[in-house]
Amino acid sequence: MCKSSATNYTNLHQLKSVLISGISGMLFFASTQAQEISVDLNSNWRFRKVGDKEWLSATVPGTVHTDLLNNKKILDPFFGDNEKKLQWIENSDWEYETWFDIADSAIQQNHCELSFEGLDTYAKVFLNDSLILSADNMFRTWNVDCKKFLKAKQNHLLIQFESAVRKGKELAKQLPYTLPGDEKVFTRKAQYQYGWDWGPRFVTCGIWRPMKLKMWSVFKINTTHLFADEISDSIARVIVEVNITVDRPTTVFFKLVAENGTRDSSYSSITVTPEEKISNLLIEIKNPKLWWCNGLGNPALYHITMQATNSNQQSELKEFNYGLRTVTLIQQVDTVGRNFYFILNGVHVFMKGANWIPADNFLPRITKEKYRTLLSDVKDANMNMLRVWGGGVYEDNSFYNLCDSLGILAWQDFMFACAMYPGDSSFIENVKEEIEENVIRLRDHACLALWCGNNEIDEGWKNWEWQKQYKYSENDSLKIWNDYYNLFYSVIPDVLSKTDPLHQYIESSPRVGWGHKESFERGDSHYWGVWWGMEPFEIYKKKIGRFVSEYGFQGMPAMKTIESFTNHEERNRKSLAIKNHEKHPTGFETIDHYMNDWYKKPKDFESYVYVSQLLQAEGVTTAIEAHRRAKPYCMGTLYWQLNDCWPATSWSSTDYYGRWKALHYAVKHSYEKYVISVGDREKILSVHVTSDDTSFTKATLTLCTEDFSGKVLWRDSTVAYVSEKQSTIVYKTMIDDLTSTLNPSRAFLKMELKKDEKILAQKIYFFKKPKDLLLDKPDIHFSVQKLKDEVTIFLSSSTLAKNIFLDLKETEVHFSENYFDLLPNETKTISFQSTLTFEEVKKKIVLKSLWDSF
Repeated sequence: MCKSSATNYTNLHQLKSVLISGISGMLFFASTQAQEISVDLNSNWRFRKVGDKEWLSATVPGTVHTDLLNNKKILDPFFGDNEKKLQWIENSDWEYETWFDIADSAIQQNHCELSFEGLDTYAKVFLNDSLILSADNMFRTWNVDCKKFLKAKQNHLLIQFESAVRKGKELAKQLPYTLPGDEKVFTRKAQYQYGWDWGPRFVTCGIWRPMKLKMWSVFKINTTHLFADEISDSIARVIVEVNITVDRPTTVFFKLVAENGTRDSSYSSITVTPEEKISNLLIEIKNPKLWWCNGLGNPALYHITMQATNSNQQSELKEFNYGLRTVTLIQQVDTVGRNFYFILNGVHVFMKGANWIPADNFLPRITKEKYRTLLSDVKDANMNMLRVWGGGVYEDNSFYNLCDSLGILAWQDFMFACAMYPGDSSFIENVKEEIEENVIRLRDHACLALWCGNNEIDEGWKNWEWQKQYKYSENDSLKIWNDYYNLFYSVIPDVLSKTDPLHQYIESSPRVGWGHKESFERGDSHYWGVWWGMEPFEIYKKKIGRFVSEYGFQGMPAMKTIESFTNHEERNRKSLAIKNHEKHPTGFETIDHYMNDWYKKPKDFESYVYVSQLLQAEGVTTAIEAHRRAKPYCMGTLYWQLNDCWPATSWSSTDYYGRWKALHYAVKHSYEKYVISVGDREKILSVHVTSDDTSFTKATLTLCTEDFSGKVLWRDSTVAYVSEKQSTIVYKTMIDDLTSTLNPSRAFLKMELKKDEKILAQKIYFFKKPKDLLLDKPDIHFSVQKLKDEVTIFLSSSTLAKNIFLDLKETEVHFSENYFDLLPNETKTISFQSTLTFEEVKKKIVLKSLWDSF
């Protein structure tokens, strides 16, 4: 039985006493009218630069950049080096306006409230020429009582946006020292908009989330909070904490229904006064189904409806999807240092995933469909966790809803990254409101695993020489650190203790920088020895943390993506367009450094793009396999990064348009339930099987060496005993014994793990790096089958074809596998969905291998 710590919220016996039979309650649910009237105000907007005469049509939600683009006033911000030509936008002020009418029945309600879910960032709101709001935080929802300003016809709503860049610089001047992060740290705004080493600088503004006019009388439900007080095999008791506002003493009748195959109901009545806001309800769910993350079980969700009705038959309906689960972060001192791992429903879980950044520089362009595509790709790659990085935004509700339904746990940073922040009372109060609102919005999601204060600020202060760079005095350093400590060690934990005591919190990720050996011994770690430290990929096998929450390597996006932001003549690494879409200061130099170590020099630009992706996959999967081999010492691996905010060369495994790089295909295999990996230290080759299964496995491991023409040179097999949720060495041999009778540049080791004729895992191990392999020109044969919209390609070759890449000209498809090794005399089956005819597929297919790139 799992029992949460939520019992301090209420007394269950008292809650049970307010449960009523439902007979009287049903009278109020038979025929009711909506209590709250909501008017959508997201249409018929126009905008202009303050001071201009011309008004232009605007889209709400939207941004000034996308509105200018839609009106053909600017060129595509993502194309070529247009970014540099559009920096004037951030220094200008902009204003938006609309007019709207209100029906007589609506305006007669006792309360009228304008609700702005997202204003970016410094905004003054005028309703019928009266200033009703001054906003200064894009992460907050702003609710304004506006009844006295409203009229039935021709209400004029005007929103003026002040330049956040100019405002930030003005605030910075008020301090006697410079804070790391420059003007952006003074603005409660998505930090990545100011540019990062994977993204452009587009400091935008606008009405970036929906807005509504809400009208109500008698009572209104403000917020709800669901938590399971107790979960056992036979019953789960779910408390629903209701924050309700009334304008006079009111008895409210509640009906709660929880459905997931079965249906459980409860009825309650509560008398609320204007002085009291919080009430508690209880619903008991029989034979509850638990929510599990991807790979461990079904992410079961209960659809819970709550109908609140008063004696006048006014009603308000709320709906939730709620998962029954317990998730705990364990951080205990052990013989090495301090561990760091998660337990879900009593099960120790190795976290396999990536870091998430905003999926567009212009946030309103991220549709529910794009969220679904990206998060489905996360599930398909066998991931169970995403870390929502602190330099972006608290994502839209649809992101977390999808994580709930797909079984993807969310490590949630608060929005602070790689900088120091002011500590004045105005800033702190603003942040407190931001934290409280977003915690209340997100706390009930089954996917939520952890709150984290910030990204890399502890490490930055201690290791990045900020004190020396900015020439701080001793007093300045003390003041800056104390402000930091107050925010992340006092203010935020205090808000969480009141709003969400059920989820755990860590102050900063990581606590120790990768240049210190302690980073591999305690807590989570960001390991950047590869890339930033220019250490070889092999170092991943030695430097392994307890939970590696950041590491990575860059790769270029697909050629189709590059074509979207370049002209034909710009498709070379010297062009301004290509350089502008590589934001790391030494990006191509670093890629070249590693590429020279692993691959021959690509013959042209397109080949360079392809090989850069193979290189990225080689590096990151080397790390993943090392982390998984180290279970349970290491209990998590989250590479940097899953996605992109624009089309660019970056650390992402899926590019801006959702196209899978070689890395994402490779990760899908490296994150499978069973994975074979090879340790090759001190001339000993050890074969490891890593299992995420919760049961012990007995299987057969077969091994054979083959040359590139398919001749079997050696074969062996053994019974593999694989412990549950562990990594087990199942075979060892001397490397010299394997290679003494073969040419290591023309042979490979093939391994296969089988149980009851079912293949659990496969692995191909090469004795040499790709640049040292003596590859033959492959003789690839393929055939195509089409059944309805399912296309299947059958590939074979008489010799090894390394890293086969498939594409269809001028056509967007997703292949079941890509960038794979086609072994000699074996048939590989690849499938994809397409409405193209059989002949069109054969005509458009593109096929290349590593041999073709040099």
